Amino acid sequence: MTWSRALKETARSGLTIERAKLTPFIAIRGSVGVALVIGLCLYLGSPALAVSSAFGAFAAGIATFQRSWRPRPVLALAVAGGLSVSTFLGYLAAAHIAGFLALLAVWTFLAGMAWSVGPVSGLVGTQTVSVMLVTVTLPTSVLGALEHAAIIAFGGLVQAALIVLFPVRPWGAQRDALADALAAEADYARRLRHDPVAPFDPQPLMDARLASAVTPRQAKRRPVQLHGPRALAEQVRPVLASLADPVVGVPVEGPERDRARELLGAAATVLDAVATAIRHGKPVRLPPEAMATLEMPQDGDGPRLTGAARRSALRLISLLADAVEFTNAPVQATRPTTEEERGHLLRPSVPKLVPVALRAVRREIRWSSHIFRHALRVSAVASAGYLLGQALPFGHGYWASLASVMVMRPDFGQTYSRGVARFAGTLVGVAVGGTITGLTHPNPYVSAALAVVCVLAMYLLMRTGVSVTSACVAAYVVFLLGVAGAGWEQTVQERVVLTLIGGLLAMLSYALFPAWETPRLRERLAQWLEANGRYAVAVFDSYARPAERRPRQVREALLDARAARAAWEESESRAEKEPVRHRGLSLRAAAAAQSALATMGRVTMILEAHLPDREAEPSPGAQAFTEELRRSLERAVAAVRERRELDWSTLRGVWEEWAARTESPGVALRGADLLLDALDDLAQALSRGPGGRNRAAREARAKGAGPPRTHREPSAADTPGTR
Repeated sequence: MTWSRALKETARSGLTIERAKLTPFIAIRGSVGVALVIGLCLYLGSPALAVSSAFGAFAAGIATFQRSWRPRPVLALAVAGGLSVSTFLGYLAAAHIAGFLALLAVWTFLAGMAWSVGPVSGLVGTQTVSVMLVTVTLPTSVLGALEHAAIIAFGGLVQAALIVLFPVRPWGAQRDALADALAAEADYARRLRHDPVAPFDPQPLMDARLASAVTPRQAKRRPVQLHGPRALAEQVRPVLASLADPVVGVPVEGPERDRARELLGAAATVLDAVATAIRHGKPVRLPPEAMATLEMPQDGDGPRLTGAARRSALRLISLLADAVEFTNAPVQATRPTTEEERGHLLRPSVPKLVPVALRAVRREIRWSSHIFRHALRVSAVASAGYLLGQALPFGHGYWASLASVMVMRPDFGQTYSRGVARFAGTLVGVAVGGTITGLTHPNPYVSAALAVVCVLAMYLLMRTGVSVTSACVAAYVVFLLGVAGAGWEQTVQERVVLTLIGGLLAMLSYALFPAWETPRLRERLAQWLEANGRYAVAVFDSYARPAERRPRQVREALLDARAARAAWEESESRAEKEPVRHRGLSLRAAAAAQSALATMGRVTMILEAHLPDREAEPSPGAQAFTEELRRSLERAVAAVRERRELDWSTLRGVWEEWAARTESPGVALRGADLLLDALDDLAQALSRGPGGRNRAAREARAKGAGPPRTHREPSAADTPGTR
């Protein structure tokens, strides 16, 4: 992508206003917290103290809107604590320009490294820098600095108290995450009726798993509807895929296919009903038609499923019944925490989270890390912007560095789109705020009321886009500085010019010191192939040695494969917006490789749905295939990283020997053939020759060596929106 096109795309993305679900009660609660703090400080203190306190309550309120599964009061208190510490340290160093610059550089670097812990931590770190830049300009002494820091902490305490006293939809985020996962599976079941190999995005299931992690204290108060359905949702997806698949499920056409379509439609209806019940905390309401469809027909009553398809149908009906039963359980019912939940789904407390965060930061301290380069970049830009702002003839020179810090993110697309959106929103916000202030000349109390109105608008419209929230914040700053007696004419001029300078500094820094994602695509692809390979090996090993089957190993491999896929999709999405060349992996090849690896994961998932019992006979063919699959994948992962051709001929030969010794091919053998097809597609996608190394495999199938290929998963070019 060229620079001109990249700039055009990021500008359009930043100026886009999205439709979003509004949360008026939460917005009112947050704005009431800001109003209480400002009003008390104006009445009992001074305008300068009111301005300082407003930033604390405002930033704590913003943190409670972020997508985090932590309790909202904890987020508000954490933000307030960080803001008060950064403000006090800033006051101590503000009298000496060199000392303050050193503190600003170090603190901004640490705030940039906070992105390694997570997006919420990164946002909190950015807020601490912004409040440090703003509040230290208010004249005070050391005791006054302590007072300002305490007032900022008080603002966060007020927000946390309001959340506890006036809860809005307790466990609402967790309910929505689980309901979204079930609704996504309902949509998946409907698409399988028309496309037996329809793709599925596992992100809703990943979000539901993250949402289900709780602290020991939360586990005692969690609603019973949030206990069982998530685990059931994880099991429903492979059963749906195995029922619809034309190789291991029902035939492409015929009475069994019609029966499968009926079951898939009824399953979608039940899943939607369960999702609605969980979202609103109500009993499940099922239509009689869906219940009748889910009853298995007796002899002579209609088309009957056979073999693996019948097993999938029976398993699906059982899982749906369990989901309805769990959701309809009485609210007072309790269920003991299982061993899996104790080991995997308990979230560490805040003190125990500190070493985890330190390890995450330590892993990113390397030159190739985009987080580390972002921290260096934002530290240098904040320092340069502050010096430039002090040199310019304005009274609020810190706004240049403030604008830079607020728009900079670890990737190119977000930084440039936010820079354009922030400048456009600032123009609108200062125009509206300046016009109102110039026409009405409000006193400090009226200015404070107008600032609270802007806060309410920003909280209410936070999900609609950066340009809208920037406009609300710009007007909020105009009114807030009016409380302290700043003239609106100077405020408007400074805000526009310095915001433009800060945005340009942020954009220029990424152009001069980038951290492009495009060169990392092959590494991400190799990691996804490696994770998918561990998942496939764990599943085939269960077929090879059923008595030694370890469900925990399969489960962990599945979670690793999902995480690797999410990391790939995030990198590929960033790379699409970057103005750099692909360096060995074009976007078309990346899309084809993504389709092949998604098919590989889907085939393995279908095989997992039909794992044999521990009493089943071992399969020597599956064991030989598993051992060769492990070796071939190790070579393939190294080949992807080193840009060499992939060769699956040895693995294909092992499969052909397995097929020759087997009289009646079972699910494992047919799944292995589909897996090989996906691996051949991956080799073709990454091949730099006209036909690639998989030409021999295609010729072998054409001559009759093994069953013909029956289907493939659509690529990104075939099916819009697969990502």
